[in-house]
Amino acid sequence: MTSRWRGPKKEQRALDAWVKLARATETVGSRLGTRLAARGIGHTQLGVLDALLHLGTMPIAELGGKLLRSPANMTAAIDRLEDQKLVERVRDEADRRVIRVRLTREGKTLIEDVLPGHVAEIAIAMSALTAEEQETLASLCRKLGLGVAGLDEAGETSAEKGPRSHRRKS
Repeated sequence: MTSRWRGPKKEQRALDAWVKLARATETVGSRLGTRLAARGIGHTQLGVLDALLHLGTMPIAELGGKLLRSPANMTAAIDRLEDQKLVERVRDEADRRVIRVRLTREGKTLIEDVLPGHVAEIAIAMSALTAEEQETLASLCRKLGLGVAGLDEAGETSAEKGPRSHRRKS
C-alpha cells in the first residue's frame, strides 16, 4: 500500500482502495466526458436522456433518485436539456404539484445517436480488464454501494442498532 496515512492497517487498506477507485473513475469518466462534450452534453445529461429513453416520462425527484443526483443537480441538468429542446417539463395530470420530465423528439434522436458510441467507448475503456475481471468489478461495486447505502452517518447498519425502540435519539 502506498498511502501516507499512518493510521491502522484497516484504514490504510480502505484509503488505498478508495484512492485507486476514485482515480480510475475519474480517468475513465474524463475520457468518456470528452466525447460527450463534443455532442454538447455531460454525464448527468446523458444519464437523464438514457433514463427517459428506457424508463419513460417520470417525476424529477424519481429521476434524481435513479441517477443518485441531488435536486439542485437535477434542476441544473434538466434546465440545460430543456434549453437545448431535448426534454420538457410537464405537470402530472393526476397530481398537479408533481413535475414530470419527458424526452422530446430531438432528445430521443440525440440519445439514440450518442448512446451506441458511448457504450462502445465504455467497452474500449473497460477492455483493460478481462471479461471475468469486469464481472468481478461490477459485483464488488454493487456490494460496496449496497453496503454503504445500508450505513447511517455513524457508520452503523440498522442490524447493529437493534430494534427501533432501543435506539438512542440524537
